[in-house]
Amino acid sequence: MYNTSQMKKVENILRKYGYQRSRIIQILQDIQVEFNYLPKEALEYVSQELKMPLSKFYSVATFYTGFSLNPRGKHLCTVCMGTACHVRGAANVLDRIEERLGITSGATTSDKLFTLETVNCLGACALAPIVVIDGEYHGQTTVDKVDGVIDKYEKKGS
Repeated sequence: MYNTSQMKKVENILRKYGYQRSRIIQILQDIQVEFNYLPKEALEYVSQELKMPLSKFYSVATFYTGFSLNPRGKHLCTVCMGTACHVRGAANVLDRIEERLGITSGATTSDKLFTLETVNCLGACALAPIVVIDGEYHGQTTVDKVDGVIDKYEKKGS
């Protein structure tokens, strides 16, 4: 179970939205911002407070890809694997990122600094292959550019 100060943060989020069931997405978004994912204990608490089935929260959380039920790293690294990116070498870029971070897509580094994921398309085909870290687009990424991109975020630290 999360400690009292962590549950107090969840309570403040519920208060912010007036305990309104219709604000479930905003509540989940704020919880994710606070904890960097949706902790089970927080979802259970919200379920009890709003008198809604826990399954409803899991249904929303698993429907929207922006939500994560697993802890994420400080930096979210997304590699586009869409057609344009794939044709221009995205698979090799992904291989290099996985090698550099020591994880595969869908995983988080042991130091919780990076979470790596792939998506089918980011809609930025002219910049292919594209890597997005914390919302910052790195277009025309090559295997040779990967280390420089990752270094930038490692220097920002944890």
